[in-house]
Amino acid sequence: MSTTNNVLKISTDFQFETDIQIDVLEKAFQRYLKFIFLGPLPPDEPSAAVDPNRKQIQSIGNLTKLFVQIDDVSANLTLNSDDSYSLSIHAQPEPVAFLHAKQTWGALRGLETFSQLVDAYYQGFFINETKVVDYPRFKYRGVMVDSARHYLTMDVILQNLDAMSYNKFNVFHWHIVDDQSFPFVSLTFPELSQQGAYTPRHVYSPDDVQTVIQYAYERGIRVIVEFDTPGHSSSWRSIPNFLTPCYTKNGVPNGQLGPINPILNSTYVVLEKFFREIKKRFPDQYVHLGGDEVNFSCWASNPDIQNFMTQHGFGDRYELLEQYYEHNLVAIMEKIGLRYIIWQDVVDNNVKVDPHTVVQVWKTSPSYKTELAKVTKMNLQTILSSCWYLNYIGYGRDWQRFYQCDPQDFKGSQAQKDLVVGGEACIWGEYVDGTNLMERFWPRASAVAERLWSSAKVNNINAAIPRIDHHRCYQLVRRGLRAQPINASSFCQAEYSVVMNSRDRDEL
Repeated sequence: MSTTNNVLKISTDFQFETDIQIDVLEKAFQRYLKFIFLGPLPPDEPSAAVDPNRKQIQSIGNLTKLFVQIDDVSANLTLNSDDSYSLSIHAQPEPVAFLHAKQTWGALRGLETFSQLVDAYYQGFFINETKVVDYPRFKYRGVMVDSARHYLTMDVILQNLDAMSYNKFNVFHWHIVDDQSFPFVSLTFPELSQQGAYTPRHVYSPDDVQTVIQYAYERGIRVIVEFDTPGHSSSWRSIPNFLTPCYTKNGVPNGQLGPINPILNSTYVVLEKFFREIKKRFPDQYVHLGGDEVNFSCWASNPDIQNFMTQHGFGDRYELLEQYYEHNLVAIMEKIGLRYIIWQDVVDNNVKVDPHTVVQVWKTSPSYKTELAKVTKMNLQTILSSCWYLNYIGYGRDWQRFYQCDPQDFKGSQAQKDLVVGGEACIWGEYVDGTNLMERFWPRASAVAERLWSSAKVNNINAAIPRIDHHRCYQLVRRGLRAQPINASSFCQAEYSVVMNSRDRDEL
């Protein structure tokens, strides 16, 4: 990015212009016009996001429009979508601004950048003459939210998608079900949520799911849903004979149910029907299959499974039974045409996977660097989450740890490092719900966002502190999001409560 001292005033009749008529762009124009003109207010208004001691600024002209050009508006939102863009704001010979992107998604990132370059003074809004050529370092920049352990209301999920777009994240990994609850309303198996959700109110209806998908799409964010199996599956208990009956040491059923029963053909009939529905309802070509933390003790107690193990020569190696299950599940994905992401446990247990598989590295022991080297040596794409579990909180600037983690910092060839397609900030829901998700996640996740977007050379923490602090105040708090401080002492010109008291949430 290059900038000069030439300053333009944003005209009060400023507009975005384009010769392209697409709904995503029109809605983005409406959003960003609001963001650009958030304040200033008269100096005696406490919600004015302007330094009262700031000197007046002199401009050399008025900027009346930003023209947006997109080469390919038909490009789908996929793993390989192009988020690059160029932005030019010239003061001479006459004020003009131009945004060019290869795809719609790059235009959305450019609009966000343009809005962040606008500065508010009491006299109005101003922008410096600037030239930006920008593109992400990684094509997968994800956020994982767990809405199964604690139910998250729709407004919280949508606010989090807003925050993701302000930080140029492009994947929402929705961990929608787990042992604790099954809030996803399936049309094929409605009993799953009827018996698996906390209450009939704590569900995500088909309309809710579609709202999330559309809201994310309009912000250039893919929605990848996760249904973790064969473990983490207690909430599937409404389907007969689907979960494994557990037995006592005396060979008597103890009334408990364990992981999905991998030895029954009926299990795979259910899974195929279920994932065929998922393919219809979620447009992304990828689904997350989980595959982590399978407890073998129930399988080991079940006499039918013991006989199956003997017949197949598995001995007492229950990781081979897990491999058998995953092999069948992967075959279903290939049959119905879905690609998949898995937690690292699956390849750690030597399951043969499709070459298009994306492996999510999450463990810290053994070292995630060792795991990245191993997975990429198998010629598999991978994403990193190990150092970005944001549900773990520490006193002070714990975000610095997130900022210092680099997904390509491991021993391997350049070809291996190129297989790391990105990373994901995760917030698990054991102690997180709608009362604390936003402030716990933001702007700590902004440190991850910068690491995934910016060059590896942009890694100076001291330089990042004022940048992230400003971003928190002006792109998060000022837009009505509860984002916690990153410093031991700081302030925003317009603090959160004042912003919310002075504006209707629908304005933001």
